[in-house]
Amino acid sequence: MKDNFSKQASGYSKFRPQYPDEMIDYIISFVKNKKQALDIATGNGQVASKLSAFFETVYATDISQKQLDNAIVKENIIYQLASAEKSIFENQQFDLITVAQAVHWFDFEVFYKEVYRILKPDGIFAVMGYGLFSTNPHSDTILRDFYYNIIGPYWDKERSYLDQNYETIPFPFEEIPTRKFQNQFRWTFEDLIGYLETWSSTQHYISKNGKNPIDLIRDELEISWEKNDKKVSFPLLLRIGKLK
Repeated sequence: MKDNFSKQASGYSKFRPQYPDEMIDYIISFVKNKKQALDIATGNGQVASKLSAFFETVYATDISQKQLDNAIVKENIIYQLASAEKSIFENQQFDLITVAQAVHWFDFEVFYKEVYRILKPDGIFAVMGYGLFSTNPHSDTILRDFYYNIIGPYWDKERSYLDQNYETIPFPFEEIPTRKFQNQFRWTFEDLIGYLETWSSTQHYISKNGKNPIDLIRDELEISWEKNDKKVSFPLLLRIGKLK
């Protein structure tokens, strides 16, 4: 699993969008028992903190210590530095395993073998994420040029799974049909720029070129943003399955 987010861990915590309670409630509705849950690639613990309201104990793992240092603290969350593909958990330990905005970075074959080992026979596995957001048409034009052209060559190849709405990821489970969700926010210009800063391709561009690609669109984007509707909408991605 790649670590693309340690450098911007504090920004990730502040600017990455939360998943709506409605979506978490929907996932929980499929879970029979609520003793232990595991959130893999937890980042700053956004999903883990929501799960903590339902489960006796939530384990949350990540390969980035910087992300864990910024994680949300709850009494029943246990954070651990660990990879997705290899854990020290017991066989058939978890009632629910979640992965948010990260499964595309994993070695699918090795990871799914581990899921089959540590998920209970009647447990639930849920993958969630979000695609490219949309906003007012004028700002969208600027942002899509930025996404596809300016930083497009700097995206890791795994990003394509998100662009394809997670429909093309391997998913060796008995799949449960799911409903559609979206998330809407009203952002300041600072929120918008802060979110763009968390993109791995933005950081790859900076590492290679020594300058921030956002500066290429900042002035035009700010004028557009302040003149138009500041609402952003994220399409949410969700796949839920059980062991076969």
